[in-house]
Amino acid sequence: MGTFEVLDPRFGRLVIASARLEHLWTGGRWLEGPAYFPAGRFLIFSDVPNDRLMRYDETNDVVSVFRAPSGNGNGNSVDLEGRLVTCEQQGRRITRTEHDGSITALVTHFEGKRFNSPNDIVVKSDGSVWFSDPTYGIDSDYEGDAAPSELGRQNVYRLDPSTGALAAMVTDRLQPNGLAFSPDERTLYVADTGASHAPEHPRSIVAYETRPDGTAANPRTFATLPDGFYDGFRCDSFGNIWTSAYGGLHCYAPDGSLIGTLAIPEAVSNLCFGGRKRNRLFITAQTSLYAIYVNAQGALRPGV
Repeated sequence: MGTFEVLDPRFGRLVIASARLEHLWTGGRWLEGPAYFPAGRFLIFSDVPNDRLMRYDETNDVVSVFRAPSGNGNGNSVDLEGRLVTCEQQGRRITRTEHDGSITALVTHFEGKRFNSPNDIVVKSDGSVWFSDPTYGIDSDYEGDAAPSELGRQNVYRLDPSTGALAAMVTDRLQPNGLAFSPDERTLYVADTGASHAPEHPRSIVAYETRPDGTAANPRTFATLPDGFYDGFRCDSFGNIWTSAYGGLHCYAPDGSLIGTLAIPEAVSNLCFGGRKRNRLFITAQTSLYAIYVNAQGALRPGV
């Protein structure tokens, strides 16, 4: 496993023939939410059922527990000031880890009701925090606490940390999951894993136009799968989407063409770019953390 399959010459230019998949660590139950911190050269990722955040140190290949309990933390990201922001499924909230190590709850409710179980998160160049809120953390006691949904719907939200304003940006997905912006932030991509609850529901990534007023509109299907699910994904600087998919990773060109795949020996949940040159792809799978070098770099926020 760990072999690239080139389906289009465009993918051939993105991979390194001599690079091999590295198995960095194992011992989790369902790993998720990788976020790379370049100042410290470390990766934070979630071990959701084990209720802990883990830390991989790239300088010495050591993995340790960063925080436990974690509120069944799932998605993680890095804000404009280099702070960790986390989706807590059990806590049903979004938190920020401050530079001094203290934890701030950024948001816990929408319209007076608790969230379902925030799942994936991304920070835009204007500082706004976007996150998905499917029901997986309240569907059972495995990744959170079983409970009925207070909202009765699953949305993608936009939080303005400076004002505290919270708005539902995407309201037409059955189970919105992975999120990413295109490099120019004109497109928001959302994975819909609704087939976990409605088997005939399309297994898709949907693209939304992001307007100057910050809203998302005009959804179009970007990619679909016959089996399995898209979960977490990231864009590279060329606008290609590297995504978890059935059997490993898939890479899609900006026009939606599937241009290549990477087989992984476990079910893949998420990924992110990191390393000193942003060309090391870190991959969270069911029990293990993997990495591989590619000939592409993770997209930077506009203006960076």
